[in-house]
Amino acid sequence: MAHKPTQINIKNKRAYFEYEILEKFVAGIQLVGTEIKSIRNSKASIVEAYCRFTKDELYVVNMNISEYDFGNINNHEARRDRKLLLTKKELDKLQKKIKESGLTIIPLRMFMNDRGLAKLEIGLSKGKKIHDKRETLKHKDAQRDMDRAMKF
Repeated sequence: MAHKPTQINIKNKRAYFEYEILEKFVAGIQLVGTEIKSIRNSKASIVEAYCRFTKDELYVVNMNISEYDFGNINNHEARRDRKLLLTKKELDKLQKKIKESGLTIIPLRMFMNDRGLAKLEIGLSKGKKIHDKRETLKHKDAQRDMDRAMKF
């Protein structure tokens, strides 16, 4: 009896405000047993997370996956570094871009694919300056006003 994978869609809304996203990638995450159960219960947060290279491997750091409620002594550590699974070609491309131009990699969204595997959408991004953030807020306000006007 196959169960239908639950729809998980954990977003990092702050990322779009703090950073300008240049390119997006979808990576698998190497998880231990109880972590996937916590993710299925939507008990994960990627707001403070970022990605960094250790040798030639990419890890997501500071991603919080709460301990599984029904776990035993083998329960996972909430904020451990987790390895991201990308192709060699994608890893090389990311590593080269980061070294040459001071960009950062941040998690944008965590979701479950149709096979029930946890995936992390990461973005190659550049930090916004204060005036860029103000511009983003102005644009959002203008969009909201237009949407309100269209309703009536």
